[in-house]
Amino acid sequence: MEGKNSSRNSSYYLILGASLALTCIGLMMVFSASAVEQLSKDTSPFTLGIKQTVFAIVGFIAMLVLARFPAKWFKVLAWPGLAVSFVLLVLVLFIGHDAGGNKNWIVVSESFSFQPSEITKLMLILWMASVLSKKEPLLGQLRHLMIPVVPVAAVVVVLVLLEKDLGTSVIVMAIAAAALYFAGAPGKLFAGAALLGGIAALALALTSDNRLGRLTAWMGCGDANYNDVYGLCDQARNGMYALASGGWWGVGLGQGRQKWNWIPEAHNDFIFAIIGEEFGLLGTIVLILLYAVLAIAIFRVIVRHNDLFVRIVCGSVMTWILGQAFVNIAMVTGLLPVIGVPLPLVSYGGTSLTISLVAIGVVLSFARNLPDKAPKTKKRNTVTS
Repeated sequence: MEGKNSSRNSSYYLILGASLALTCIGLMMVFSASAVEQLSKDTSPFTLGIKQTVFAIVGFIAMLVLARFPAKWFKVLAWPGLAVSFVLLVLVLFIGHDAGGNKNWIVVSESFSFQPSEITKLMLILWMASVLSKKEPLLGQLRHLMIPVVPVAAVVVVLVLLEKDLGTSVIVMAIAAAALYFAGAPGKLFAGAALLGGIAALALALTSDNRLGRLTAWMGCGDANYNDVYGLCDQARNGMYALASGGWWGVGLGQGRQKWNWIPEAHNDFIFAIIGEEFGLLGTIVLILLYAVLAIAIFRVIVRHNDLFVRIVCGSVMTWILGQAFVNIAMVTGLLPVIGVPLPLVSYGGTSLTISLVAIGVVLSFARNLPDKAPKTKKRNTVTS
């Protein structure tokens, strides 16, 4: 499985092991968190767990297959993949299914639907890496660094925002920033971009009743005198109750109480709260450590490769998985408002799980074939206008 460099590919097994561990924990918790809600709907308690398992198997097979692909195949896939993603993002605006205030699902049948924005994350990464790596000698010039990557990423963000999905748009912006960083963009660019992004996010929140309600609730839920007429604090408060009741060791697998229809989407966005309740602080620390292992292993692949394409893809995937995990955990623990971002590899969601495993498969393909020697440290590009 490792290829020729068996003595140096511990990163391969670390990435594979951490990803599988997170996926298995996710499957176990989806079964646990969704069973009660399904029973209340007079359906089988295993319905969502079985569906998630099927997607996990598909994603796992795709991950192992892609781990055998050479880098040049991903470069070939980049342009047609992004084109298909754009078509799907536009299509969802017309025929998309509205769920939880977001219109970002395409329903194929009663038992199958998918989320184009999840596919677009990976395709955008491959495309940006392909374009930036081809322009590597010119990246010291600002216009070559920014164009066409930034305009295309901006169009993707706008299309996702038209679906009313602020959470995914934030992750897409983080992915684009990561691609530019690993391509050699200077830090001052990110300071200005962060300021503009914060202003834009605030403006978007103030112009949407749904987002404004979530922001207001986040600011007021900690106040015992806050009059929560519409129940906007229910999810955040019950999530905190779940974490608090879990204590150090948890109440036991399947014994959680907040999933009894107290926490909406307990198997999805707030699955971290159920993990904290049933496995306690120890369980949440183990989960965070697995994400840390995944990040360290991917970073080891980045520093060992000379190919800019590989470095950008791995860095962007790392930012995507870890950034989304950070946002979700911060959201559940009350550090950020609830913006509907799932926990990667753990939360319920077939498209998210499958595409995340596919992205890990792309990284594994690079981890299988590390260079004989680590590249010498290169001086970052001095960007000029």
